[in-house]
Amino acid sequence: MTETLLSARNIVQEFTARGRGGVKGGVVHAVSNVSFDIRAGETLGVVGETGSGKSTLARSVIQAPPPKSGEVHFQGRDLMRLKRGRLNEARRHMQMVFQDPFGSLNPRWRVSELVAEPLVGYGVGNREARVKQLLDLVGLNPDSYGRRRPHELSGGQCQRVAIARAIALDPALVVCDEAVSSLDVLIQAQVLNLFERLRRELGLSYLFISHDLALVKQVSDRVAVMHLGQLCEIGPADSLYRAPLHPYTVALLASIPELEPGAARRPVTIKGEPPSPISPPSGCRFRTRCPRAQDICASERPAMRELAPDHSVACHFPEEQP
Repeated sequence: MTETLLSARNIVQEFTARGRGGVKGGVVHAVSNVSFDIRAGETLGVVGETGSGKSTLARSVIQAPPPKSGEVHFQGRDLMRLKRGRLNEARRHMQMVFQDPFGSLNPRWRVSELVAEPLVGYGVGNREARVKQLLDLVGLNPDSYGRRRPHELSGGQCQRVAIARAIALDPALVVCDEAVSSLDVLIQAQVLNLFERLRRELGLSYLFISHDLALVKQVSDRVAVMHLGQLCEIGPADSLYRAPLHPYTVALLASIPELEPGAARRPVTIKGEPPSPISPPSGCRFRTRCPRAQDICASERPAMRELAPDHSVACHFPEEQP
């Protein structure tokens, strides 16, 4: 059985909402009792609508900021219990690639300085040779690009610099938070191929967050579906896309455009906007938009249960298996 690299249990993250004039506006239930594992060498994709808590979950896992409650075990260590020094050492093996390649890079620094930043922070020696090696790994000639600044690069080149910086310390896990969503389709494909090559060559694992369901299927071994701060389904990418169990997953997949004329499509089964995370519905948070909802959905939150091999769903009335 593949070794578990990261195990998150019952993660809760909440924030105080602020109204006009800084007045408190209630508690935002951003992530509520989410549990999942990431196995060594795999890519776990996380999908869901905007505001579903995907990015907040990722930041909570890497303790930036730490969740309000729950457990996060990474490489056998409980990150929630580590003091600052030991937590910083653990974070060395967990790195992040952000959505905006320009916004994540200091515009005044040269590429070589940007890539060397984590090496400097952790006191790694022989930095010049390491920077050249990293730029070569991500497909940038160090002699041509090392002295450039971000404004002299394209979006795809900037993201390659961000990736080089993320893998500088030989991490085990890289969190990709919408890491290709700001790039055009051709550059997206190139960056995704780079991620896959680095996974094979360096033995990386990824937590890959995206709103693009077709893209997530392409890159992920398993997929987790989030709705309003909760996990509603998780399973192997192939089986989840072929036979989704949760009505919300069915609706998300129905929204993917079909490229072939005349191809059969699932009907879109939900309407309206998601409820507010400040006052989420009782029981199942999807029930107000769910075509299968019944009385029990309002009174009892559905537990996550395995209905197919390695494929679990949190729903009182899941879709029937084919």
